[in-house]
Amino acid sequence: MTTHRQHGITLVEQVMVVSIIAILVSVASPALLRTLRRNEVRVAQDEVMAALQYARSTALQTGIRTIICPSIDQRHCAATTQWEHGWVIGLDADHDNQPDGRARYTGVGHGKQLHIRSSVGRQIVRYQPDGSAGGSNLTLLICQQAGGNQALSIVVSNSGRMRGAPATAAQTASCVAAP
Repeated sequence: MTTHRQHGITLVEQVMVVSIIAILVSVASPALLRTLRRNEVRVAQDEVMAALQYARSTALQTGIRTIICPSIDQRHCAATTQWEHGWVIGLDADHDNQPDGRARYTGVGHGKQLHIRSSVGRQIVRYQPDGSAGGSNLTLLICQQAGGNQALSIVVSNSGRMRGAPATAAQTASCVAAP
């Protein structure tokens, strides 16, 4: 007489495995969400710093004043401190604070997820042919629109150099509270 032994997984075992997976996902998802948000802010900071570096190197290479400024239509500079909708980089030989002809580069921004705000009164970075950025220092703050406690900053000095850093508590609060 031969006996047939059945192989497989019972319904109870399957329910237990699914329950354990559900518990692990619910425990891990808040940490994963925080990591994704922090990464989103970091990527935006890197993107803006790369655009600033490109604008500076363009001024050095062409010998013509080059501007980078916030833009809503990705063609013209906008009179705003809000960079989250995008930015443009262009040559500005006629010093009208608008790109001459077509922009050399446009950044699409992060309109729905992030705030990217520049210092009040300083909306445009003007790189001179020697690489300097005359005027006052410019600080850009980058934070989540939905709140959160992480914000990063970019400071552009008069010499044209830039540095990224974590934002201070006061900067983070002002960035998160921005409309």
